[in-house]
Amino acid sequence: MGGTHATLRRQVEALESQLGTQLFRRGADGLSLTAAGQRLLPQALDAEAALLKGFNAVQGLDREASGRIRLSADPMTAHYLLAPVLAEFAALYPEIEIELRLAYTLDSIARNETDVSIRHAAEIEDDAVGRKLFPLSIGVVASRDYIDRALPEAGRKGQGLSWIGYGDVPELAAMIAASAFPEARIRHSVPDPEMHLHLVRAGAGMTFLATWVTSVFPELQRVPGTELDQRRATWILLHGELRRVRRVRLFVDYLCDALLERRAAFLGS
Repeated sequence: MGGTHATLRRQVEALESQLGTQLFRRGADGLSLTAAGQRLLPQALDAEAALLKGFNAVQGLDREASGRIRLSADPMTAHYLLAPVLAEFAALYPEIEIELRLAYTLDSIARNETDVSIRHAAEIEDDAVGRKLFPLSIGVVASRDYIDRALPEAGRKGQGLSWIGYGDVPELAAMIAASAFPEARIRHSVPDPEMHLHLVRAGAGMTFLATWVTSVFPELQRVPGTELDQRRATWILLHGELRRVRRVRLFVDYLCDALLERRAAFLGS
């Protein structure tokens, strides 16, 4: 029963004390059931069978390629990189359902807000199991038409060029100040990265974006003379207790492989 004789004796004595009746007779040949014990035996066997059935059901869930997986990701990555990956995975595993949450804020794995998370960060503070895939390159991006039209006429420090502003974001203000074009005019206040993507595609100016956008939208390119920021990396995080759950393991392995195939785009190569 998975314990010593002394442990078993203490457990039996505790149960008898709780019930207020003797369940076993102690003799030279060991233990035998009393009348009260005989009466309790069928219910005890039923309880054991129900418990084993529950254990088997739960263990079976962990071994099956079925069930729900909660995934959190930022909207830009999800809209332009994840959609085909999720479609391919869903075709391979029709019994696995993905619940996708899109936000630029972080869902906590430690607080059980999500099962799997795609994050672009320098360091991970969440209590989670993580795979660091590769650096994420952030660069200065604009349309080819804007570059051909505006860059030849620009001053040495960017006079005559336009940044699309993110609003009051000190980190981005510092990046502009340290860039090749610190004196380019900052126009507008647009806190949404996806709107920045649409604005640069329309030729409204230049902005900081993940450089993979140039592989998805060939009309965009990195602005000549600018540097890449690779302080962040792309991570896949999951709850430690889910590592051995088959559906989660299948999904994380597939997701990592799919993103690694796009490694060159994330690096800005």
